[in-house]
Amino acid sequence: KKKLKISGRELLSVPTQVFGLDQLQVLEMSPERESCLRYRLELLPQDISRLRNLTCLYVDSNNLKKIPAEIGTLSRLERLTLSNNSLSSLPAEMGALQRLHSLHLANNSLTELPAPLCQLRSLTFLDVSDNKIDTIPSSIRHLEKLETLLLLFNSLESLPEDVCLLRNLHTLWLGNNHLRSLPAAFGGLVNLDWGYNYCSCNFEGNPLESPPPEICSRGPEGIRDYFLSLHRI
Repeated sequence: KKKLKISGRELLSVPTQVFGLDQLQVLEMSPERESCLRYRLELLPQDISRLRNLTCLYVDSNNLKKIPAEIGTLSRLERLTLSNNSLSSLPAEMGALQRLHSLHLANNSLTELPAPLCQLRSLTFLDVSDNKIDTIPSSIRHLEKLETLLLLFNSLESLPEDVCLLRNLHTLWLGNNHLRSLPAAFGGLVNLDWGYNYCSCNFEGNPLESPPPEICSRGPEGIRDYFLSLHRI
């Protein structure tokens, strides 16, 4: 077997037989998104390290409180979904997942953007929406390949200037935070889709003052002109 889906509302643990499937590439232990169900898996066993050929691991909508350090041994992992769990931290060993390009962490209990994420140089999709994040470390600049960053429904009061170095960003959702201002170099994110389309660059639900929302809607040129005008005053 190269793909395995384990389903069941009463899922509490990973069957030990799974760890003998050393050719397994895709392991799914989460309910369908449309179902609104939650499974009850509370931890990933350390034996997850035996599945060295895994490329995709889906464990959304469970009750995970901790991810074992052994996750860092899954060197072929490209996609990891951990949304809708009870995670408050991530192991530093996750920084070893250098093939990982898609990481879903929405709706957990994280309070800051974990440092291990900044070591994931291949990451192109990062979703940390609906946590309790109130700060983003400046080391986020190391995510140089990042194309999609979803930060909705957090407690951000500011963005570090280093966010403006993520020149490959195409989609950035900042809605429903506490942002009153944007970094002066924000208009340099020219690869963002600055249209009125919600799924491109979103600021809704922030008390933005500098620049005001009507300036943001004009795109990078409008933001650059706004900050240039402030320097002239």
